[in-house]
Amino acid sequence: MKHITSVAVAPLLASLFLGTPILAQEAGGEMPPPAVTVVTLHAEDVTLTATLPGRVVASAEAELRPQVNGIITERLFEEGSHVATGDPLYRIDPRTYEAAVAQAEAALASARAQADAANRDADRVATLRDRSVASQQTQDAAVAARDAANAAVASAEAQLLGAQIELDRTTITAPLDGVIGLAQTSEGALVTASQAAPLAVIRSIDPVRVDVTQSAAEIIRWQRQGAEAALPDGVDRTVTLQLADGTDYEHTGSITAAEPHVDETTGVVTLRMEFANPEGLLLPGMYVLAEIPTTEMKDVILAPQEGVSRDRRGRPVAMVVNAENVVEERMLDIVQDRGNTWVVRDGLKDGDRLIVAGFQRIAAGAPVTPEEQTAPAAEGQAAPAAAAEATPAEGEAAPAADAAAEPAEAAPAEAAPVEDAAATMPEDTEAATAETSDGTASN
Repeated sequence: MKHITSVAVAPLLASLFLGTPILAQEAGGEMPPPAVTVVTLHAEDVTLTATLPGRVVASAEAELRPQVNGIITERLFEEGSHVATGDPLYRIDPRTYEAAVAQAEAALASARAQADAANRDADRVATLRDRSVASQQTQDAAVAARDAANAAVASAEAQLLGAQIELDRTTITAPLDGVIGLAQTSEGALVTASQAAPLAVIRSIDPVRVDVTQSAAEIIRWQRQGAEAALPDGVDRTVTLQLADGTDYEHTGSITAAEPHVDETTGVVTLRMEFANPEGLLLPGMYVLAEIPTTEMKDVILAPQEGVSRDRRGRPVAMVVNAENVVEERMLDIVQDRGNTWVVRDGLKDGDRLIVAGFQRIAAGAPVTPEEQTAPAAEGQAAPAAAAEATPAEGEAAPAADAAAEPAEAAPAEAAPVEDAAATMPEDTEAATAETSDGTASN
């Protein structure tokens, strides 16, 4: 009989306990609109940039190759050192070329002696001709011999000059200022004129050039934006670099040229930039990312990224609080990212209040209580809205809307079986239940 009585009383007690939040909600009145955090947006002019991959290229490069044949007798430089124009770098055995110079000097002396004799003969014949002793034919022959002897002198001088040049080429000098690389040939090696393998390579790395690639389609898009999107004269046109380790290069550069040709295989255009490199940090062949200014957009919105989401089709959307404090959903036209914001061309306007936190309790068309964000999160460290709401500051009271909403939401989830509800009742309640049961039983 006691078991039947407890089963009958337990539903009544469970209904009393489960009905407490509803009674409290009715006693407290209607729930206020949920609180959301908003950021008031402002239109501004923005210079758009493009981040393009590229490679560092030496501003000048020379491969050292011998211009004469011979054996290397001496290397005159330290690998990796800086060399100046004209510095001797290699010496080739010069004895063969010294002999050629001596031979050319002797041939020149012989030609000059013959030229002097021919000149004297021509002068003598000319004097005899004036006296009508020599014929005209004799004079013509003397003049021809004189001219031939003078031409032989000029030829001998040219041969001597060529021999001297060959001798000078036995000392290989630096053709430009720069840093010389590793030596590819050692003393005692036989080298030939214009051989395929260089003896060493000299590169000028201050300044350096950076070649980046941009797709032809993107360049066409830039050009079609017209003069309104062109960078005005007052806009900073400097280019910045990001190194392979993710750090920014301290020196800025500028665009110097663009290749007027599209690569048929990749469909890209090469852009060339120049950067100062006094510390020698940038080396030829190094991979970098160049951020270059492309266009200027006027009256666009920089929307915090935490306030923009995607719908089921992947389109960017944002929640905005209108003048009546009602939530509106906006479709956005995003151009690109800029730090921790999106550059929005359409969908948001100056003065809009963008919701950045409190999305869990709102929907389009619902009234809300907007609260302006006072301390925006640092770039790259924006906390999710759910985390911000789940962990209020220490000592700060929870919003009234949350306090009122928690019991109503928790009731269905915390509804326990009847036996559990009866088992977890306070001692006073158990005593009252026992008295009722006894009273019922006695009756």
